[in-house]
Amino acid sequence: MALIELDTDDDSAVGVSVIGPEGRPMTESDLPPPDTKRWVMRRKAEVVAGVRSGLISLEEACRRYTLSVEEFLSWQRLIDSHGMRGLRATRLQDYRPGQSVRDRLTAAE
Repeated sequence: MALIELDTDDDSAVGVSVIGPEGRPMTESDLPPPDTKRWVMRRKAEVVAGVRSGLISLEEACRRYTLSVEEFLSWQRLIDSHGMRGLRATRLQDYRPGQSVRDRLTAAE
C-alpha cells in the first residue's frame, strides 16, 4: 500500500507524492511516459501504485497507456500475490495458476 505525503518543497504549489514500489517518493510526473513501449516490472508497478494512491485514476491510466482494465487488474493481482517480481513477463508461467508449462505446450501443438 502506498503512503501519501504532502510535498511542500515547492513554494508555488503543494503536490501529492506517494511512496512508490521501490520505496522512494513518487509524483504523477514520475509515472511512465504515455508512449511507453517496453513494460518492465518497475513501470507496471509504478502505474499500479499511482492508481492505488490516487495520483491517477484507473480510467486515466488505461487511456494514457492504452491498457485494458483486465490487463491493469492482472498487474494488480500479480503484485498482490507475488510482489513486484510477479510482473516479470518472462516468468509469467511461474505465477499463473492452472496448467503447467508442459501442458500448455502440448495443447498448443
